[in-house]
Amino acid sequence: MTQDSPDSAPAAEAELELGIRGMTCAACVRRIERALLRLPGVRQASVNLALERATLRYDPSRVDEAAIRRAIRELGYEPVPRASQSSADEEDEAARAARRRVLWAVGLAVPLVLLAMGPMLPGGEALFARLAPMWLWQALQAALSSLILFACGAPLLRAGWSELRHGAPAMNALVLLGAGAAWGYSLLAWLAPGIFPPGSAHLYFESAGVIVALILLGRMLEARARGRASRAISRLLRLQPRTARVLREDGSVWELPVEELRPGDRVQVRPGERLPADGIVREGAGWVDESMLTGEPLPVEKRPGDRVVGGSVLTSGGFAMEVTEVGRETLLARIIALVERAQAEKPPIQAFADRVAGVFVPLVLAVAALTFALWLAFGPEPRLSYAFVTAVSVLLIACPCAMGLATPVALMVATGRGAECGILVRRGAALERLAAIDTVVFDKTGTLTAGRPALVEACWNAPGEARQWLLRVAALEKASEHPIAGALLAAVGEVPLPPAEEVEPVAGGGIRGRVEGLRLAVGSRRFLEKEVGTRAPDAALASWAEAQAGEGRTLVWVAADGVPVGVLAFADPLKPTSAAAVAELHALGLRVALLSGDLRRSVEAVARALAIEEVRAEVRPEEKAEALRQWQAQGRRLAFVGDGINDAPALAQADVGIAMGTGTDVAIETGDVVLMRGDPAAVPQAVRLARATRRTIAWNFVWAYGYNVVLIPLAAGIFHPWTGWLLDPMLAAAAMSLSSLFVVTHSLRLRRAI
Repeated sequence: MTQDSPDSAPAAEAELELGIRGMTCAACVRRIERALLRLPGVRQASVNLALERATLRYDPSRVDEAAIRRAIRELGYEPVPRASQSSADEEDEAARAARRRVLWAVGLAVPLVLLAMGPMLPGGEALFARLAPMWLWQALQAALSSLILFACGAPLLRAGWSELRHGAPAMNALVLLGAGAAWGYSLLAWLAPGIFPPGSAHLYFESAGVIVALILLGRMLEARARGRASRAISRLLRLQPRTARVLREDGSVWELPVEELRPGDRVQVRPGERLPADGIVREGAGWVDESMLTGEPLPVEKRPGDRVVGGSVLTSGGFAMEVTEVGRETLLARIIALVERAQAEKPPIQAFADRVAGVFVPLVLAVAALTFALWLAFGPEPRLSYAFVTAVSVLLIACPCAMGLATPVALMVATGRGAECGILVRRGAALERLAAIDTVVFDKTGTLTAGRPALVEACWNAPGEARQWLLRVAALEKASEHPIAGALLAAVGEVPLPPAEEVEPVAGGGIRGRVEGLRLAVGSRRFLEKEVGTRAPDAALASWAEAQAGEGRTLVWVAADGVPVGVLAFADPLKPTSAAAVAELHALGLRVALLSGDLRRSVEAVARALAIEEVRAEVRPEEKAEALRQWQAQGRRLAFVGDGINDAPALAQADVGIAMGTGTDVAIETGDVVLMRGDPAAVPQAVRLARATRRTIAWNFVWAYGYNVVLIPLAAGIFHPWTGWLLDPMLAAAAMSLSSLFVVTHSLRLRRAI
């Protein structure tokens, strides 16, 4: 949930997105949001831990971007520009630096552990004593531990100190206090053992070093896992080529950065290349792979006049295209913005987790202090050692990170996986609502059906001449722009047609003319009777036509010289996956309804074919929202699936609006979820993804809270009186690192949800 500042008077408003480096847990999120909302003019601030990004709305007349960046930097975090190819390269360099720190830390920790534990092995103390004085081995421990802490772990310590200095302790502060206490205690015990009670001057150099090494290793593994979680966005960002070959008027070709492309430029594309922008094919032809944008696995043929999408790949052929959209206006850029916006959104449950994390670290500090005091007052000898070990274990095992990652990482994986399959989630909260629906309501035309008529059957008085009659009608209809004419010509195919003469289209009725010496009339039965004066058809034709009308099909009559000779039946055919999609929704336990403005017979025919029981037909677009309200008044939770253009009121009224698209034509600003391919099979896919996301988030929170509730008392030594066992600080640090890693890797399972 985005946090709102009380300062919300209406004025000019700007939006800013910034990357933020250095965040480790939900407490960091809470801290940055509070600092930003204290700035004058900042109205909304939302920080996402998984994406490492802040989104703000502010009044530019009262606060500028420099002040916002300065406020973030003063907290000890680094604001960076939003994701791009260059910033992705910088992130790769930061990852390499983190890997080097981990390798050095682990490499130094191994001999450190051997030096610390070697004397405890049978015969080890005598062996070490023969090789060198014990003080030298202890000095080596101090040196190795110091290198790990102050060289490899320097970023952790700096961040922890910044948190303490600003009075907002978070994960790094716990590490600083835990590892720093172990190192400082050991240094004093080594240099001045006399100041400690008898039996308490133990060295914990290996604990301090291994703690930092484990935390660095855990964060590197977590960062890698989070990188896998955001892989979909990274892939989309890398779809944009860096250069384009622009054709000049003199025939020359210039290679320019894509940032310099402008609408109207002509660009040459060769096989194997990615298209640099959206545009229209002007010369040539080819097959284009749009799978990364629409999820459609097969290449699509593109000819002159066809639209093409930037980021898609020309697999064969070659063409020149005219650029129509560039930069943020391209479909690829809008898809990336759409997915990023959904990933950055905070559902209410995550806002609650952030509030808990805001008080979690101070509570852990209090528990650690209480643990130290109780062991020092009532523990067995050596009390100071017991008190120290338990307090450090409490500091290190506490993990607010998992709470901060529970929702955003799951949303990141789910929305990214959806985008790869052509399912764009515009709002993160829509997944939560989609998981809770009990009814899916479909529009008919263009959603379950192809949205264009097709010739399905024909009946002629002279069946032996059916093909010739069809060619004659096609010759007449060639002059018409009516969709029925297009369907007829598509059914005939690209074959020679007889010449047509005296062709006369009649608005709202049909068309007439002369073909092969016959005076033909093609249109509705009323047109033939009133305009042409044909006689009644024979019984066979009339009976066949009546049966076809009962199936909801559109009838076109054909008369020759005033005599009815045939009937053509057209229908809007079902999409190939419609039946399977409805069956799968039923299998998921959902009710399916059909809501359409088409004629009742046509709608009921589709419902029968798909086994849909609830049907409302002849409903105008403005009445669809009211129909949905009536269902919702019965307590039903609805997803409405429509074309995203004519169904905007219904999409807005539904609990979840799902807009069907066809790749480049999709209205991606409509609906909560956009199906790029316009494939009904994506609807049950989206439901399965939403349900899996809800389960994953729930289990993430069970783990995040359960881990802390169980292991903090364990680290405090609550079972020691009965078991005599205490948790080693090194194990506590390992458990803390694994806790966050579990949440991230558990969320990655969503990649297999669909």
